[in-house]
Amino acid sequence: MDFEFIALNWHLFLALVVIIGLIAFDSTKNRISGVQSVSAVELPRLINHDDAVIIDVCDAAEYRKGHVPGAINVPVSQLKEGTSLLDKYKKKKRPIVVTCQTGSRSGPAAAILRKNEFAPVYTLAGGIAGWKKENFPVEK
Repeated sequence: MDFEFIALNWHLFLALVVIIGLIAFDSTKNRISGVQSVSAVELPRLINHDDAVIIDVCDAAEYRKGHVPGAINVPVSQLKEGTSLLDKYKKKKRPIVVTCQTGSRSGPAAAILRKNEFAPVYTLAGGIAGWKKENFPVEK
């Protein structure tokens, strides 16, 4: 009976396998790239104890609407062109936390920083939206 159900609904099982594979790939990709994720609750500790630098990769208009206090705005397009703006942080080995509005752009931006020998590099899980959800202050 179970095999008959699976045979009749093979497309649902295929979709399940693909979704599980994508979830596994995403978490493995971050570990391999050397980029870790930090929650909004953990970020203040990283800032206060490890003197972390917050890089907001949103465009200027989004940045003006609200960002983590003290964040430096370096849009993703500028990171792709080069990281010379941030070289002073590389020399000091300060942790870098990359953030954006939802967390979708911070992963690729963090990968760029890792390729340019910045370490350690983190992404803010959930981005500014996750930060706001925890009722942390936003600078405008």
